[in-house]
Amino acid sequence: MGWIAYELTGGAWALLCGCGVLVGISKTGLPGVGILAVPLMALILPARESVGVLLPMLIFADLFSAGYYRHHAQWGHLLRLLPAALAGIVAGFLLLGRVEDRQLEPLIGGIVLVMLGLKAPAMFGRKREADSEASGGTWFAWPMGFAAGVTTMLANAAGPVMVLYLLAMGLEKRKFVGTAAWFFFVVNWVKVPFHVNLGLITADSLTLNLVTFPAIALGAAGGIFLLRVIPQKLFNLLAVVLAAAAAVKLLV
Repeated sequence: MGWIAYELTGGAWALLCGCGVLVGISKTGLPGVGILAVPLMALILPARESVGVLLPMLIFADLFSAGYYRHHAQWGHLLRLLPAALAGIVAGFLLLGRVEDRQLEPLIGGIVLVMLGLKAPAMFGRKREADSEASGGTWFAWPMGFAAGVTTMLANAAGPVMVLYLLAMGLEKRKFVGTAAWFFFVVNWVKVPFHVNLGLITADSLTLNLVTFPAIALGAAGGIFLLRVIPQKLFNLLAVVLAAAAAVKLLV
């Protein structure tokens, strides 16, 4: 099967499957939970190999979320975000080797925390989506999309950036998850050629991914159930808390 698979212990396999469950839940129910998979993956594999294994896991989970919530995606937001995000991915690829993760992550974490602090009152206010749509024009969507593209390429840190944008837009929870699902579905596929070029995705890493797919499917089903039963205000609160936790993790 390859050297990666043969070096994993039973505990490491269990932890890897646990990461798969977290990825599935984060894509269909609780955005931000997936950030927990990043440090857990680092306990299983070296940083470089973990990046190559994690991306196909995310793409597989995207299939569930993008498919299930396809009617809830808000294409107006996506059409504003994606061009900037694609430009950010290219910029991030060009910066690889020049800017290290530890240089970028504290900056992104600080920006997310400041923006969360500034926009938190509006996020929990009784704001209509029409108003948030008007306030979410190019002035906000383009820099946020670009930041998401750069950080997902350099540091796998686009999650809190997107959570911040979607919370600021005041989207209903299914529209929130559906829009995020399609954003990352497109962005993650765009990243594949870059990861292959860098040697991050290999035959060995893909073999390892096959083991995680059932766990991801289980997590995705659980996330769909959770989203149905979680009230909107609790969903917003959890999204803010998880985004803040991810931002703090980037700072330290």
